[in-house]
Formats: sequence, C-alpha cells, structure tokens
Amino acid sequence: TKKAPLRHNAVQTFDEYNTGMNIGDGIPSIFLQVDGNGTDISMYVYMAGGGCTLPGAAKVLMPGEGYEGVVRFVMDRMTSYGINACPPLLVGVGVATSVETAALNSKLALMRRVDSENPNANAAKLEHLLEDGINHIGLGPQGFGGQKSVMGVNVENTARHPSTIGVTVSTGCWSHRRGLINFDADLNYDLPLNKGVELS
Repeated sequence: TKKAPLRHNAVQTFDEYNTGMNIGDGIPSIFLQVDGNGTDISMYVYMAGGGCTLPGAAKVLMPGEGYEGVVRFVMDRMTSYGINACPPLLVGVGVATSVETAALNSKLALMRRVDSENPNANAAKLEHLLEDGINHIGLGPQGFGGQKSVMGVNVENTARHPSTIGVTVSTGCWSHRRGLINFDADLNYDLPLNKGVELS
C-alpha cells in the first residue's frame, strides 16, 4: 500500500525535493478539547492553505504599547500581506502573555463562527473596530478592491502577565476549511459545522 498526502501539496520539512517524502506530518492541524471529568471529546480540524498562512505573525509587545499596539500590529499585517490570503478573510487575533499562547488563541479564534462575538465587551469592541479598519483598507474580494475584505474578525484572549502583551494574527481564506467533530464515549459523533455530512 502507498500512503497519499491529505493535501497534494504537503511536503516534509527539510526533505522537500525529489525524495518521495511529500506525505508531510502534522497536516491538518488538529486541536482537542478534553473535559477531564467527562467522556466526550471535541476535535477541531483546520486546513489552512499557503496563501492564508502568509499574513500569520506573532509578536510580544511592551506593555506601554497597550491595545493600540495590538491594533497597529494587526493592521500592519493585513496591509502588507492580507491580499495574499485570498480575501474576504476570517481574521483570528490571539492575545495572551507569550507568542505560543497567543498563537493558539488566534487559531481557536478561527474555529469560532464568523458571526460570533467575544463575550468580553472590550474584546468584542476590538473585533468590530478591526473588522471596520481592515475593510477600510480596500483589499476587496480576491484582492480586486472593495469594502468587503473580511468576513469577520474574531479575538480570543487569555490572562496575561502585566509586563507583556503577546499578539498573534492568523487568517482563514474565503473557503475557510475547518471542521468540528464531537464524539461521546460510545464513539457516536456529530458534525455541528457540517450538517447532513456523514463520515465513511
């Protein structure tokens, strides 16, 4: 039997060229949420393309930069690289202490529904301000110009150390290939993001 890549364009890092090793490990990214006291599991799957990965960046800001620094960082990334990601985009912004925790938050932000809102009123306000700001850049669908550059902006945050503001930007392109599978203890499942689909 021959192995086939889940994505035809996946390559094994450091063995990309003429090695027959284009299967690639770690694609797609899988995020798990396990309740330590429960028997259920939720598995999120996110298949980002190369273009929508290009705007991705992380930085730890000095505390004096404040949340204005978060906005500046996101807007700089979208102005410079947003067109590469096949707009209209879903933009995930993570805020935490370090780039690692902020990066996980930004990916989890992409798992949320496009029309969802952060339960924290200040974070929700930031989502709307960033959405308006990115739309105002005028990237437009597929970069041809216009006022609909994003489908939405989702912000996920966790507590942070007062001396740092970690921020990460991740984007999902217009096709936004993501999934969620919920399993119970008997391996019954449901696909809340893909109604009517069955696994075979």
